[in-house]
Amino acid sequence: MLDALTLDQLRVLVAVAETGSFRSAAKRIRRVQSAVSHAIATLEAQLGVTLFDRSARRPEMTPEGRALLADAKAILLRVDAMRARARGLGEGVELGVSLVVDTLFPVEPLAHALRALRDAYPSVAVHLRTAPLGEPLAALRDGRCTLAITVGEEFREPRIQLEALSTIPFVAVAAAGHPLSRQDRVGPVDPAELAEHLQIVLEDTTARTAGKDFGVLSPGTWRVAGQDIKHVMIREGLGWGRLPLWAVEEDLARGRLSRLDVAALGRHGRVELEAYLAHRRDQALGPAARVLRAGLLSHLHGLPAHD
Repeated sequence: MLDALTLDQLRVLVAVAETGSFRSAAKRIRRVQSAVSHAIATLEAQLGVTLFDRSARRPEMTPEGRALLADAKAILLRVDAMRARARGLGEGVELGVSLVVDTLFPVEPLAHALRALRDAYPSVAVHLRTAPLGEPLAALRDGRCTLAITVGEEFREPRIQLEALSTIPFVAVAAAGHPLSRQDRVGPVDPAELAEHLQIVLEDTTARTAGKDFGVLSPGTWRVAGQDIKHVMIREGLGWGRLPLWAVEEDLARGRLSRLDVAALGRHGRVELEAYLAHRRDQALGPAARVLRAGLLSHLHGLPAHD
């Protein structure tokens, strides 16, 4: 008899459970009350259990009913997901979208865009990872991602189309107790004094910038492959370095880090780097990738959220 179960019966079960009565469930699903009662009675007969206790004024779910309600909801959820995926496939929607994002780019606008993608195409899988320097562009060039977000002007190729997203303030900082964070300092840090202290810098995991350094002023450096570890090492006083302002605002406000006025790294040790959304010119973006792109542009530029 279980083979005779229908999705309609399961939807009626959920409606009654959520609304608390056969009458309210009938109103929600636009049926007459007798049809709802008949669907539940038929379902109980097929399952061989009583789903609702009808002895009270309002039907109460039995323990068996509550247990099976969870299964019914899970089945309906999977069916709805299957329908959404099938609809997307019929519209040419991608099965998944992959994105590699520079570690300097803030998370908040990215989360906004991903929510827009989720709302539009809930069945599309997302693969997201962060990487420093040349890796986002390398992943895009090698076909390992659909979209990339790069930061800075060094990462350009003719085959890659770039769209400006926003500027990322980048500041020189050191731990509050670091010698470079002296409170009695007047004016910029002297280059000779700066050279006496270890600088923590990001290392490119690709050959894109082999032999090149960006903003490296100290002869003594520790090179790391992750923005988070760089942040922690600087905050712990192991050295000084540059970090995106959005990542250190709380540490600066709480006095854990101090801004350094390093004239060689911009006015008052601050420089604005441009962030770009990148994709390959020879590969058209699918519907889901276009929604993700539109979500980023709408959040950062205040543009309408359409592709």
